[in-house]
Amino acid sequence: MVTVNVVVLAGRLSDAPEVKEMPSGDHVTRFRLHVPDPGRRVLPLPVSVWDKLARKGCDRLVKGDAVLVRGHLVRRFFRDGGGGRSVTEVVATEVKKLEEPSEG
Repeated sequence: MVTVNVVVLAGRLSDAPEVKEMPSGDHVTRFRLHVPDPGRRVLPLPVSVWDKLARKGCDRLVKGDAVLVRGHLVRRFFRDGGGGRSVTEVVATEVKKLEEPSEG
């Protein structure tokens, strides 16, 4: 059986990207990407960007920027207080800032 886990999304950053250094020395940048849904809703999706791309590729992104994200889905499980929780997020392999269309 062949499985494919590829995600390509275009949306806007709902907040400023947050860069952290992990105890291992790796860097991770996290942000939420607001992706339009056909039902006039917006889906806020968590995105993680690791290592070199996290340090160099996301340093010019700010809240409200339109971006294209390529990557794959990952589901993480963890304990929080009294029970287990999970989060599904996009792990990006490419983040590209999209140009705004010019008026006129």
